[in-house]
Amino acid sequence: MKKTITILSVCLATFGGKAQSFIQAYQDRANLVSQTNITTNLQQFANLGIKTTGSINNANALTWLKNKYTAFGYSASQIVEDPFTFGSTSSKNLVITKTGTLYPNKYVIICGHFDSINGPGVNDNGSGTSIILEAARILRNIPTDYSIKFIHFSGEEQGLRGSTHYVNNVAYQNGVRVLDIKLVFNLDQVGGVMGNNNNTVYCDQDQAGPTSNNAAAAAVTQQLRNCTTLYSPLQTAVDPAEDTDYIPFERKGEIITGFFERIRSTYPHTSNDTFANTDPVYIFKIGKATVGALQHFAVATFASSLVMNTKETISNNSLEEVSIYPNPSKDIINIELPRTASKDFSFEITELSGKVLLKKNNETKVNISELAAGAYISVIKADGQTAVRKILIER
Repeated sequence: MKKTITILSVCLATFGGKAQSFIQAYQDRANLVSQTNITTNLQQFANLGIKTTGSINNANALTWLKNKYTAFGYSASQIVEDPFTFGSTSSKNLVITKTGTLYPNKYVIICGHFDSINGPGVNDNGSGTSIILEAARILRNIPTDYSIKFIHFSGEEQGLRGSTHYVNNVAYQNGVRVLDIKLVFNLDQVGGVMGNNNNTVYCDQDQAGPTSNNAAAAAVTQQLRNCTTLYSPLQTAVDPAEDTDYIPFERKGEIITGFFERIRSTYPHTSNDTFANTDPVYIFKIGKATVGALQHFAVATFASSLVMNTKETISNNSLEEVSIYPNPSKDIINIELPRTASKDFSFEITELSGKVLLKKNNETKVNISELAAGAYISVIKADGQTAVRKILIER
C-alpha cells in the first residue's frame, strides 16, 4: 500500500454532529485483547514460512486459521472455504460468519490477507491476521445487531486476487449485489518496527474510485479514528485508501476503511519480514482499537454482564499486565508483576525457535549481559498462567 498524503491529528470523538460516546462494555472487551495471544499468533504465523499463494505453506496457513476458529468455538457451518483460481494457481479464502441479532442479512466485513511473498510476512500481514483472530475470539458470544464476516484473503500479493474473486463471485453475482454490506474494515501491515515511536496508526479513507460513496466512507473513517482514541492509547492520522483488499469492494461502491502502520516498515516483501522485525506491543494496541471499532460498527450489546466461556478469553489472567523494562535493553531487565500475581514465578528467555537460553526463578532483576544482540522471547509463568513477550537486546 503506497502512502503519500497524510493528515495527522488527535481525533475528537464526534461524528454526525453528535458525540460518539464511550461505552464501558466496549472497553471491557477491548481490554480482553491478549498480548500473549498476539505474540504467540505472530510466532506461529512466522513458523509457517513463506506463504506464497498456491503453495503448500499457504494451504497450511489456511488450515492453521481454521483450527484457530474451531478452537474458539465457531461451528463448521460458520467456517467456509472460498476457492479461487488465476492462471494455473489455485488457493482459498477463509470466511467466518457471526450472525447478527437484528440485521442478520447485513454484514460488517473485517478482513486482511494471510499470503506472503519472499518472506514469512509477519508484518505483511501476520499482524492483521493476528488481530482479526483476537477480535473473533473475543466477540464470538457477544450479541451484535449486524452480522460480522471475518475474512482472511489469499492472493493479495499477486494483485488482490482473493478479494477480487470474493467480490465478483460471492458479494456480487453476474454484476448484481447479493450481499448487503454495511462496510468493509481492512487490516494490512500494522506490525511496526521495534524501537520506533509507534504511537500513531493510519486510518485509511476512500479518496478515489466512485465518488458516490466517498462522503459515507469519510464518516466511517472518522468513526474509526474516534474509536481508536476511545478504546486504545493510540493517536490517529488519515491517509488515502489504496492497494489492499478493500479496493475491489470500493470499486463496487461499498464503504471501506482500514488500519495501516504510521511509520512504514521497509521489511515487507523481503526475507526480513520476520517476527524479530515487528513490534508486538504496537499490534496489541491496534488490536484494542480494532475490537472497540468493530463493536461500534456491528453495534454490540452495551450489557457488560455477559460471561464468556474460559475457552474464549483469558480474563482474570493477571500476568497480562506484567511489565518488562527497559525494552530494548543492554545488561539488566526488570520484571514488574501485577499486584495480584503470585511472587512465586519463573522467567525464561528463549531464541525465536524456542531454545531456552536463560531461566530464573523469582528474580525481578535479570542480568542479560552474556546474551548476544537480537530479538528474543521471554516467558513468565505464575499461578498456572503464562505471559509471552518479545524483548530486544542491544549491544
